[in-house]
Amino acid sequence: MLTLIANAVLDCDPLERNLNQYDLVVIGSGPAGQKAAIAAAKLRKKVAVVERQQVVGGECLQKGTIPSKTLREAAMYLTGARQRELYGEAYRVKDRIKVEDLKFRTQRVIEKETDVIRDQLLRNYVDIIWGTACFSDAHKIVVTDPQQTRTLESDKFILAVGSKPARPTGIDFANPNIIDSDTLFTLKEIPRSMAIVGSGIIGVEYATILQQVGVRVTLIDSRKRPLDYLDDEIEDALTYHMRSEGVILRYGETVCGVKPTADNVVNVYLESGKQVVADVVLFAAGRVGATSGLNLEAIGLRPDNRGRLKVDETYRTKAENIYAVGDVIGFPSLASTSMEQGRIAACNAFDVETGKSTNLLPLGIYAIPEIASVGPSEEQLTDQAVPYETGVARFRELARAQIMGCSTGMLKIAFQRENLKVLAVHIMGESATELVHIGHAVIALDGTIEFFRDAVFNYPTLAEAYKVAALDGINKVQALS
Repeated sequence: MLTLIANAVLDCDPLERNLNQYDLVVIGSGPAGQKAAIAAAKLRKKVAVVERQQVVGGECLQKGTIPSKTLREAAMYLTGARQRELYGEAYRVKDRIKVEDLKFRTQRVIEKETDVIRDQLLRNYVDIIWGTACFSDAHKIVVTDPQQTRTLESDKFILAVGSKPARPTGIDFANPNIIDSDTLFTLKEIPRSMAIVGSGIIGVEYATILQQVGVRVTLIDSRKRPLDYLDDEIEDALTYHMRSEGVILRYGETVCGVKPTADNVVNVYLESGKQVVADVVLFAAGRVGATSGLNLEAIGLRPDNRGRLKVDETYRTKAENIYAVGDVIGFPSLASTSMEQGRIAACNAFDVETGKSTNLLPLGIYAIPEIASVGPSEEQLTDQAVPYETGVARFRELARAQIMGCSTGMLKIAFQRENLKVLAVHIMGESATELVHIGHAVIALDGTIEFFRDAVFNYPTLAEAYKVAALDGINKVQALS
């Protein structure tokens, strides 16, 4: 009798359907998708992640954030950039750096991080399903890979499909000398010269990294201040540093044509009549949401002209059971914020308290040197009529910076004059993206600049810059009182 019952259970259709039924299906395994899936799994939900590539991590791990930051570290090490202040400009770890040298470290990091992410998903009982997702209705998606087609059903979906580089029309990206940030690592050799179109975060990072390994870089942007969301003093310092290192800046210039030549170089024509000739042209003109192919029309969603979706404060789209997080919803499009969006969206999807959210977001630019900030710029504080003062520390004043050979940089604290409450921190220099979180925590806890004055920092450290800046700021206030 028991055998008959068991056979009946095994043969029934509901069991087959249950294999493809989930409480939550996350589309995309980048930072947003990973954290969304794990957060839901911690709530004991049955979760699947659908990934169109055959590896987890998304564009962030495979082509974007992690490769570019690893490339920076490889360039800094192989060129001996951190030691030149101590051992002279001629100091280099390796005289002739090849693409293979840069790729070696990058590939090792990608492989290890891929294993870590896959292990985290599997340890939390998240099913990883390879293939391309397409909605058939609000509760079903069809997942297709070269071997099979599978239909998944779910009460909830989270779209974490990320973004891809924007490719201007009329540009021949089939030419191997015309690339975007996703195809940069397909280069067979380090070019002698490169024109980078677009001076946003990606453009500036690659410009300063590639210049470090000997590429003659021309950075082109139609805006006169491309990084205008940075504090003006920090942006000016970065601009000065790039020029002093040999990066040619063509700001306020619009590209009107790109033409490869028979000499295996590329001509870039500007509306002003100028012409830039380079071995390779890299387009870093923003990114667009990777929503094509999802058949979003079937569920009543329509992306904007850059493939992005609108969401409410809970990250829910117009479709009641479908959420969207990460690059696909636009600003700020950072891996760090995407992770938190994924966690919050998963909690919201199952009506679970998410904790106190904050709009205080740190910004990090992994250029050479690094840039980081949290809170409003001086210009924004002025526009808001906030009475503030600043305290500044120069890295050249820090013993640790001298020891490390990285005296280029500064840390600036903006604080209210009346109550000394810290409003913002802006940093340029070595480890800026790490140092900013000290200021981030103090601002979030409504701390005053007196905390930095009174705190004891290990000596010598770069973090000591906070104390130096605090003393500078408080001295200014006392001098004016």
